Amino acid sequence: MPAPVSYHPDHGVAVLRTPNSCYALRLGADGSPRHLYWGRPLPVDGLLALPAPRSPAASSFEDEAAADELGIQTGARFGPAGLQVRFADGTAGAQWQGAEPRIEGGELRLRLTDRRFPLAAELCYRVRPDTDVIERWTELTHTGTAHDGPVTVTRLDSAAWTAPRLADYRIGHLVGGWNSEFRLHRDRLPVAETVLTSRRGLTGHHAAPWLALDDGTATEEHGEVRSTALAWSGSWRITVHRDPVGRTTWTGGYGHEGLTWTLRPGETLRTPVFAGLFTADGFGGASRAWHAYVRTAVLPQPLGDLPVLYNSWEATGFAVDHAGQLRLARLAARLGAELFVLDDGWFGERRSDRAGLGDWTPRADAFPDGLRPLADAVHGLGLRFGLWVEPEMVNPDSDLHRAHPDWVLHSPTRDATALRHQLVLDFSRPEVEAWAHRTLDRLVRDNAVDWLKWDANRPFTEAGGPARPGEPGQSDPDRVWIDHVHAVHRIMDRLRADHPGLRIEACAGGGGRVDLAVLARTDQAWTSDNTDPVDRITVQHGYSQLLPARTMAAWVTDSPNPATGRTTPLRFRFHVAMAGALGLGGDLTRWSEEELAEAADLVAAYKRIRPLVQHGDQYRLTTEAGTTAVHYAAADGTEHAVLAWRPTTHFGHPAAPLRLPALDPGAHYRDLGTGRTHSGALLHHRGLDLDLPPGDYASRLVHLRRTDG
Repeated sequence: MPAPVSYHPDHGVAVLRTPNSCYALRLGADGSPRHLYWGRPLPVDGLLALPAPRSPAASSFEDEAAADELGIQTGARFGPAGLQVRFADGTAGAQWQGAEPRIEGGELRLRLTDRRFPLAAELCYRVRPDTDVIERWTELTHTGTAHDGPVTVTRLDSAAWTAPRLADYRIGHLVGGWNSEFRLHRDRLPVAETVLTSRRGLTGHHAAPWLALDDGTATEEHGEVRSTALAWSGSWRITVHRDPVGRTTWTGGYGHEGLTWTLRPGETLRTPVFAGLFTADGFGGASRAWHAYVRTAVLPQPLGDLPVLYNSWEATGFAVDHAGQLRLARLAARLGAELFVLDDGWFGERRSDRAGLGDWTPRADAFPDGLRPLADAVHGLGLRFGLWVEPEMVNPDSDLHRAHPDWVLHSPTRDATALRHQLVLDFSRPEVEAWAHRTLDRLVRDNAVDWLKWDANRPFTEAGGPARPGEPGQSDPDRVWIDHVHAVHRIMDRLRADHPGLRIEACAGGGGRVDLAVLARTDQAWTSDNTDPVDRITVQHGYSQLLPARTMAAWVTDSPNPATGRTTPLRFRFHVAMAGALGLGGDLTRWSEEELAEAADLVAAYKRIRPLVQHGDQYRLTTEAGTTAVHYAAADGTEHAVLAWRPTTHFGHPAAPLRLPALDPGAHYRDLGTGRTHSGALLHHRGLDLDLPPGDYASRLVHLRRTDG
């Protein structure tokens, strides 16, 4: 087996290998690393024979460095620069001298130093065993002394990626908004610069730091796809540049345009990971590779099953009290729930969204003896106990804000913008970070909390006020866009270290902060505040492009749906939610005995397929008659679960058989629901007759087990 990382000094070529791809770069004459190859595995001699990247036209107007591994401002470079700096004397841009490659196991580091100024950049690459993902990031260091003055950084991307020359280019990316997150768009890439970004201080509902590029012919299971994802939970920017002479590159990292960071002697800025993968197996193959990577290399607790939870928000809103919550917990336990989460309204003077946020003590009229009696009662029912928190936010009408009005993101000469009647606490301030950790640690410890739902219901405004040179870390106002995010990550990491049994759910007004970085310290993400099952099919399809089902919180709630007013059968709502980490969120006190009994049966059915959904390989399937399905396959191929949904019925267009390409044509499979045995060849090539119920909102769960071999 070739080494995962190798360097060939006679050719100046470095090679990174994964099980199904390889990536190569070459050090240019000016010391800049240039992209060479990213695609199917090639032997070393083939890679070394590749010509050095160069401009296709002999013109002084063409970009000579379009394949830079990190674009800079100097030289004949006219595309988006991933590194933009200005030195103390006003000089802009870096000029590198010879790179120094260093290999440590599965990691490659290329150290670049400026020819005349005290600046060094390390371009870092890492491959992990059994995954096709390549992780890349940059570390930028001021190597001088106080005499040299600071270096001003106006852009520091994690990495730049280069696509090969293709007949055409198509970009897949996610768009949306609150209640309509993760909408997949695939569009022909224009000859222009295409910018994907969030300026909100959060990953964002409106775009996601992920993209997939192909030549316009890839399908779900066939074709070459190159895909990248940025591991960052704050503002970000990815710029894709397709130039008129056929070159396509993209560069991305944290922060949005207009920000300035100061690098002082001895300081280092380390960017987040910008990960990428290549597959020849279409969009489905790319997704399965990402899912495997997230499960094995990102999630803090990849083993074990996530519990079926019940959350009280849609049942009670802010009108919570001990007796009402305990009644809901008892009903949830009857249905087979394993975790009870007390949502908003339990603290301070929190009777609406106008007050109390930041005062994290139990509301005395609702919980006169505190939360511990409720937690103990919930544990007594055999359930784990969870709690909703929003530690980054504060209402102006709160004791915390009255005591510390300076703790919020603000500029003294600008009016603060309240959204949802709340402001953002400045976690870049060490005292605010310390308060938040201390408060959450006390809540978890004193109340035997097993699960935190960490919410954030508004973006940043008025961030980066006047410099406060006398305060640690406050002489560089725009650093708040970085330091706040790092503080959130640190608090989550400390809580998990101090409370090994604690699990955390990421939330930001629905799916407003879902990314590889937040999932490195949480267990699942709240996908959307919209629980309408028809809308959720689309949301969940987009979510699955990058992230696995075990991280995707999916609830069954009341009908008509609170967001859309749509009325759907309980079975359909369950079958859609079973495609992720199943949760319950309706007002169970209003459900009939028949509905409660049906729900209990469906929860039991989910638990039977839960290992497949949360740990299996996912295949997205469709038919020509408007039926959508997902197929989850065990790693050893012995067991399979298929969830199929048909939201609307059209006369004369019955559902076509659903082909199951993940099955072995040489095997046989027993349907555990009907007892029938099917030929694997028949299901693989012709398809499974779904026998959906008549009418709209029809669905079916099929559970198959291999009977031979």
